Amino acid sequence: MQNKFAWIMTPDLPWDERKEMITTALESGIDYVLDLNDHDRIKKLGNVNLVANSDDADIYLVGIDGEGDGTLNLSENLSDSIDLANAKKAKGEGKTVCAYIKITDKLHEQLAVKLGPIVDYIILVGTDWTVIPLENIIADLQKVDVEIIAAVADSEGAKLALETLEHGTDGVIFEAVDFAQIKDIAREVVDASKVKYELKIATVTDVKPLGTGDRVCIDTTDMMSPGEGMLIGSYSKSLFLVHSESLESEYVASRPFRVNAGPVQAYVMVPGNKTRYLSELVAGDEVLIVNTEGETRTAYVGRCKIERRPLILIEAEYEGNTIRTLLQNAETIRIVDENDKPLSVADVKPGDKVKVYIEKSARHFGIAIDETIIEQ
Repeated sequence: MQNKFAWIMTPDLPWDERKEMITTALESGIDYVLDLNDHDRIKKLGNVNLVANSDDADIYLVGIDGEGDGTLNLSENLSDSIDLANAKKAKGEGKTVCAYIKITDKLHEQLAVKLGPIVDYIILVGTDWTVIPLENIIADLQKVDVEIIAAVADSEGAKLALETLEHGTDGVIFEAVDFAQIKDIAREVVDASKVKYELKIATVTDVKPLGTGDRVCIDTTDMMSPGEGMLIGSYSKSLFLVHSESLESEYVASRPFRVNAGPVQAYVMVPGNKTRYLSELVAGDEVLIVNTEGETRTAYVGRCKIERRPLILIEAEYEGNTIRTLLQNAETIRIVDENDKPLSVADVKPGDKVKVYIEKSARHFGIAIDETIIEQ
C-alpha cells in the first residue's frame, strides 16, 4: 500500500489568516495547496505544490467555474465533453492534471470513470454525500493509474474516505478552517498510511562469528522507542526484526535514531512493501520503522554510516525453510525474541525463538512478484 496524502483548499479569509492556515499545513506535512489567487505569496511560504487552473501551477486543475473568485463550484453549463476535452488538451501539453467533479448523480460518477484514464488526479465532492458513489468510483478505477481524492470536512470524513472498500481513496482534500482540524486530518492520513506486517516466530539453528565486513548503520530523522527497529536480512523474502539502539548500555550511550543494520548486501524493508540494499540508502530515502507487533511508520534516512566491523551469522528455521542474516558482532546489536524482548547477538544461541517476517512471493528489484527465486 502506498502512502496516503492530504491537500488543503485555502479558505476565503484575509491573507494573513490564510497564510497561518497554509503554514500550519506545511508544518503538519501537507504541502499541496489548492488556491486560485495568491500563487506568488503562497510559493514564498515554502516548498509548496500549487494546484490551480493556471499555467504556473504544479498541478493543472480542470472542472471549475474559472471565475477566479476562490470558490470551487463545478460550472452548471460546463458539459462533460468540455471537461474531457480540457483534460486531454492539458495532458497533451505535458501538464500534470487534476479534475474536480461534484458527484450529484449517476452521470457524474460515469464522468469520473471516463476521466480516470486521462488525468493524474480526480477530486470528488459529494453534495449529498454518501459512501456509495465513492465505493463505485474506487471499484471502477481500481486498475487505472489515477489518484482518487475525496473532499472532506473533518478527520471523521477523512477516516471514512481513506478506508472505503478497504483500499480507500488515495488522498483527501479539505478547506482549512482552524489549526486543530488541519492537525487532526494530517494525523488521520499518517495513520491510514501505516502497514502492518505479520511477524512469525522462527527457531535459531546456528550462530557463527565471521571475519570483518562493511557494516551499515542507518541513522534516521526519527527517535525510536524500545521495541522498534527495522526488518533486515540476507534474503529479500525473509527478514529479521533488528532492534534499534534505543536501549541504554554499559558500553555506549543509546542512539534511539539508529539501527545497526548489517552488511552492505543485506536487504531492508521500505515503504510500498519493497526492499532496498543497505548499500543503496542515502540521506533523504524512506525506510520503515517496525515494532514488535508488526506495526509500521515511515522515517527518513539522515545518513548511512559504513564501517569495517566483525560480523556474525545468525541462521534460523521457519516451517522447514532456512533463513539467514549477518549483523555486526557486538553486544549492543539486538534482534527480538518471541516475548518481544531485545536479544543481543552476543547471547543468541540455537533453540532461541525470534521474530521474523516471511514474504510468500519472491522479489525482483525489491518488488514482490510471483516467481520462483532461490536464495541461500
